[in-house]
Amino acid sequence: MAHHPALRSRLTGAARHAARVVRAELASPSESTAALFGGARSRWVRLLPYVVAVGLVASLLPVSVTVLTQDYGLNGALAGALATAQSAPLLLAVRRPMHAWWIVFAADIGTAFALLGADGTEGRTWPWTPMAVVGYLFLMAALGLREPRRRLVAVWLATGAAGLMFELVSQRLSDGVHLLLFVLSGVVLVLTGALRERDDVRRRLLVQETISETERAQRTLLEERTRIARELHDVVAHHMSVITVQADSAPYRIEGLPDAAREEFASIAAGARESLTEMRRLLAVLRSDGAGGERTPQPGLDRAQQLVEATVRAGVPAELSLQSGLDGLPGTVDLSAYRIVQEALANVVRHAPGAPTRVSVASDGAHLTVLVVNGPPSGPVSPLESTGTGHGLVGMRERVRLTGGTLDTGPLPDGGFRVAARIPLAPEPPGPTGSTEPSASAGHAGSAEPAHPTEPAHPTERTEDGS
Repeated sequence: MAHHPALRSRLTGAARHAARVVRAELASPSESTAALFGGARSRWVRLLPYVVAVGLVASLLPVSVTVLTQDYGLNGALAGALATAQSAPLLLAVRRPMHAWWIVFAADIGTAFALLGADGTEGRTWPWTPMAVVGYLFLMAALGLREPRRRLVAVWLATGAAGLMFELVSQRLSDGVHLLLFVLSGVVLVLTGALRERDDVRRRLLVQETISETERAQRTLLEERTRIARELHDVVAHHMSVITVQADSAPYRIEGLPDAAREEFASIAAGARESLTEMRRLLAVLRSDGAGGERTPQPGLDRAQQLVEATVRAGVPAELSLQSGLDGLPGTVDLSAYRIVQEALANVVRHAPGAPTRVSVASDGAHLTVLVVNGPPSGPVSPLESTGTGHGLVGMRERVRLTGGTLDTGPLPDGGFRVAARIPLAPEPPGPTGSTEPSASAGHAGSAEPAHPTEPAHPTERTEDGS
C-alpha cells in the first residue's frame, strides 16, 4: 500500500496541471476579430452568421423573459437582466465568440443559482433552461469555427464541470439537462472544429501551391537564361577566336609594322585569349552537373528547313517562307530566330497536332521578322501533352529580350495561334524588363500552367485571361 501516496500525488499533480491548462486556454481568446465566414465569396454566406445571431436574439430574449417570469416565477427585472445577458452576447459571437462565451456562461450559471430559490423551478428544466440550451449551442458552433482544438476542449470541460457542480448542489431539481447539453455541445464542437481545420488545411495548401508555382516559374526562367548563356558562349567564342588569330598573325601578314604596333597586337591577342579562358570557366559554372560540353556548332536559320520537315513528319502540315540573302545575320540574331521557330513549331505539335502551320522569316535591312502561324485543327483532337514545361514562351521572351526585340503571341479569330518576333539586326541594349508585347504575351501564358508562362496550347484550351 506504500505506493498509494505516490500515485495519489501524481494524480493530484496531473489534475492541477490540467486545470492550469484549461484556465490558460479559457483566458486567451483568439486574436482574430474577423467575422465568421468573412472570407466567403458569396455575400449571402458572409451575412449568414449575422442573420442567425439577430434571429436568435430576437426570438430568445422575449421568450426567456416570459418563461423565467411566468413559468419559473422569477422577478421581472431579474428575469429581464438574466435573459439579456444570456441572449444579447450572441451578436458578439459573430466576431468574438470567446468573449461572448464568458458572458453567456456566467449568465447561465447566475440564472441556475437564481432558479434554485424560485417557486416554479420544481418539475421544470434545471439548471439550464431550454432557451439557454439553444443559445449555448449556437455559441458552441461559433467557437468551433474560430478557436483552436485545445481551447474547444477547455470550453467543453468547463461546460461539463458546471453541469456536474449543479448536479451535486441539488439532485432533486436536476433533470439531466446538463448531460444533454454536455453531449450536444461536444458534438457541435467536433463538427464545427473539423470544418474549421479542413478550411485551414485547404488554405495552407493553396498558399503552398502558389509558392510552388512561383518557384517553378522562377526556376524555368533561370533554366532558360542558363541555356541561352551556354548557347551564346559558342557565338561569342567564335568571334573572340577570330580576334585572337588575327591579332597573332598580324605581324606576319603586315610588313613593316613598328614595334609599338606589334606590342599592341600582342596585347590584343593576350586579352582575347584571357577572355576565352574566363568564358570557359563561366560555361563550366552554367553547365548542369554531369552535362558534357556541346561539340556541335550552334544552329541557325540555315537549318530552318530541317525543322519544318521534321514537323511535317510529325503530322503537322507546315510550310516555310525564307527570304533570300539572310546568310550574313549576326550570330545572336541567327541563333535566336532559329530557337523561336523551333519552340513555336514544337508547341504546335504538342498542343494543336494536325493544324496547318506557316513559318515566315524576312528582313527589311534593320529588323528580322519571324512569324509562325497555325490554324485550327481539322477536327477534334487530344493534345499530345496536357501539361507544358513552361519553357516555350519563356525561352522566346528571353531570347527576344536579349536582342532588344519584341514578341507578340496570341490566339487568332479562326481558332489558330500566332507567334511574331521582331529582332533588330543592329545591337540594341535590352530594356530593363524586356520588350515583349504585354497585351498578347501576358494574356496568353498558356492553359497548362496558369501560374506562370507556358507554351501556347490548343485554342480551345486558352482564354484571354490565361485561365
